[in-house]
Amino acid sequence: MSSVLAFIPSWSVFGQALIVLLVPILANRVHRIAFSFVRNGKHSDIQGNKHPAASEPAETRRFSGDYQADLSAILASIGDSCDVRSRSFLMSMTDRQATLFWVDGMQNDRVLNLQIMQFLMFEAAADDLSSPSKLGDALPFHCLVESTDMNSFNRSVLFGHAGLLIEGAKHGLLIEWPEGANRAVEEPVSEALLRGPRLGFTEVLSENTSLLRRQGFSDQLEMKSYRIGSTLKKDLVVAYFKNIVNMDLLKEVQARVAKLDYDFFGESGIVEQLIEDNTLSPFQQVQNTERPDRVIHAMVEGRVAILLDGTPFALIVPATFSMLLQSPEDYYERWLPSSVLRLLRFLSAFMALLAPALYISLISFHPGLIPTELALSIIETRQGVPFPSLIEVLILEISLEILREAGIRLPKPIGPAMGIVGGLIIGDAAVQAGIVSPFLVIVVAVTAISSFSIPTYSAGITLRILRFVAMLFAAFLGMFGTILFFLLLCSHLTKLKSFGVPYLTPISPFRLGDWKDLFIRAPISVMRRRPAMLKTQNDKRRS
Repeated sequence: MSSVLAFIPSWSVFGQALIVLLVPILANRVHRIAFSFVRNGKHSDIQGNKHPAASEPAETRRFSGDYQADLSAILASIGDSCDVRSRSFLMSMTDRQATLFWVDGMQNDRVLNLQIMQFLMFEAAADDLSSPSKLGDALPFHCLVESTDMNSFNRSVLFGHAGLLIEGAKHGLLIEWPEGANRAVEEPVSEALLRGPRLGFTEVLSENTSLLRRQGFSDQLEMKSYRIGSTLKKDLVVAYFKNIVNMDLLKEVQARVAKLDYDFFGESGIVEQLIEDNTLSPFQQVQNTERPDRVIHAMVEGRVAILLDGTPFALIVPATFSMLLQSPEDYYERWLPSSVLRLLRFLSAFMALLAPALYISLISFHPGLIPTELALSIIETRQGVPFPSLIEVLILEISLEILREAGIRLPKPIGPAMGIVGGLIIGDAAVQAGIVSPFLVIVVAVTAISSFSIPTYSAGITLRILRFVAMLFAAFLGMFGTILFFLLLCSHLTKLKSFGVPYLTPISPFRLGDWKDLFIRAPISVMRRRPAMLKTQNDKRRS
């Protein structure tokens, strides 16, 4: 009887098994309650917003035709701003008063003085002022718009247009030639490549759309413009290939963009957070990039791009998990080295996520799984360490995260050097003081280096956060906890979607044809069709 009882596990094992059973059930219930709360909140916001931010206000105020009254009204509306300039003058050829409005720093002074003011003051005849089209033919500008709404006229002036008010006219004229200080087109900082185009997006929307056009000539590349923001308005562009994109996907993207409601969209990250499917998920469901070639490649596959004025980061939807570990360079090199490097990235992502958790599980709960000589070596290096393995790992991991964040915020010449030197000094000092073991320093260093190999910075942040959650599971349940964490993560990824496309596709649901561009990158000659998961109008890439 005693020999039989010896094989019965202790009560702690039964407790661990019960926790492994209950945790997924409780986590699923909490996830459903929280997700339904967020979804209902979004729905109520949309229902309560009768006038979406993507549309202009309905109120209008017409020009009266009384020059002095209209001028006073415009100055009362926008004249208090210190950067708004106005110049009243007499047009000598017609003996009529006129006023030109512009925002300081958003126009070219030479163009303002020589091409507009000089023409209007000394050369404009009565026939030139008879209609906006004739004045537009006389002025060397590509866009001259008549505005009968004074509120729209004032907003356009503040957006960077030049506004012209002429005596006797019941409208204002808008001259579109905004030209402020812009950054030159440079190589993307966050997505550097050894082989590939050296062009990156800038903060000017018109330049970014032109960069997409210059990737190649096609009459199927279509762009739709929106104006978003309730307090400060910005232009947003949705770009796609109309002969490729799934129309249901396009309608969904356009519907979500039209419902955007926020006071100021300072960066495309705000748009990303408002249009994603699951706000509670740690994984990004919208990919961001600075590279025009990456955007074009995604659109050729059947995806949709979103570009916002004022930021170099474009958004790509829908996004899948495999996209976060792919680099544009994979398609510029031959298929064999590209496939090896991609497999290396998947391995790096696994190590960046689970390496510390596996260390805690093996050291604290399952040392018998470690080879005997290695186990003796690890035990010897941990002699004198006063903390359990969890605290030991947390000390190094948190120190490393602080150093990484400090290296990003410091000036460029100092940041990288501080990160390297600081890591070496802290690691060596911690080992010498007996706070951590040398073997753990190796594990944490390999984990950090693995996280640097992930091409998408946002995906790296997600794995860094989930790494701490995996460590807690491992500290309480050992290898059972690590496996439980991985299963919960896979369950979440399986249910996650991006604009209706499963996040783990083509793994789940299984699509064998799309595996040619998953863990390996098959030869270009073999990749004849676009991803089946996108359900494009034309799935053939080669005739």
